[in-house]
Amino acid sequence: MAEHLASIFGTEKDRVNCPFYFKIGACRHGDRCSRLHNRPTISPTILLSNMYQRPDMITPGVDPQGQPIDPRKIQEHFEDFYEDIYEELSKFGEIESLNVCDNLADHMIGNVYAQFREEDQAAAALQALQGRFYSGRPIIADFSPVTDFREATCRQYEENNCNRGGYCNFMHVKVIGRDLRRKLFGSYRKYRGHRSRSRSGSPRPRRDRDRDRHRDRDDNGDRNGRRPDRTDRDVGGRRKHGSPKRSHSRSRSRSPPPAREGSEERRARIEQWNREREEKP
Repeated sequence: MAEHLASIFGTEKDRVNCPFYFKIGACRHGDRCSRLHNRPTISPTILLSNMYQRPDMITPGVDPQGQPIDPRKIQEHFEDFYEDIYEELSKFGEIESLNVCDNLADHMIGNVYAQFREEDQAAAALQALQGRFYSGRPIIADFSPVTDFREATCRQYEENNCNRGGYCNFMHVKVIGRDLRRKLFGSYRKYRGHRSRSRSGSPRPRRDRDRDRHRDRDDNGDRNGRRPDRTDRDVGGRRKHGSPKRSHSRSRSRSPPPAREGSEERRARIEQWNREREEKP
């Protein structure tokens, strides 16, 4: 019985706990929901409810005066807000991810989710934000149960084919530009895995970040989490003979690649060729 309850916890089959609050940290029914909202007492993620106020909140693409807004201005306004929030929250620790909802429903519009690397960093940020204001509005901050944003985001929105629009019950995460992402999140790559977890005040050169990214991929596997087979790699981390590991059934039909000659063997072979060429009439 206990295993069954654990397997359905936070799903549609769970008639006790609210699956939407468990997945996205917000529910359209709010406190009137017939299911429980288990609010965490500690979490690496904090939620800043309805914090982002987009300039076209009344009508998408139109300002309050009824004038059309250039989409580039809307994106610039969003990235200015994003950078402000990031710089303020990064004072309390390393930010793993910072997501801003583009949904229009009341319980999700303008929600900001900040996930820290450590729970105590999130707790320090939450404590510091109590009683604070942003753009003349009070900041409503709380811990969020969301730790895996892959389960919280709308896959159809990422593919530009969500038929529910802004009133979808899953996150429509606004995307920042590549330059801003590199500026904000790129500086942490050098310090991943260090116990001090200190931050650099200036962006690192791109060649250094690329070198560390390839090094991390060699050590930890590819982006899908698959670890490389150690028998298929040489000392430099490159695959031997440029071919991936193949199944046992296919390896029988193909002969193994020839062993690579050493420098002494190559010199001996060249001397032999020279002698044979001199002996010919």
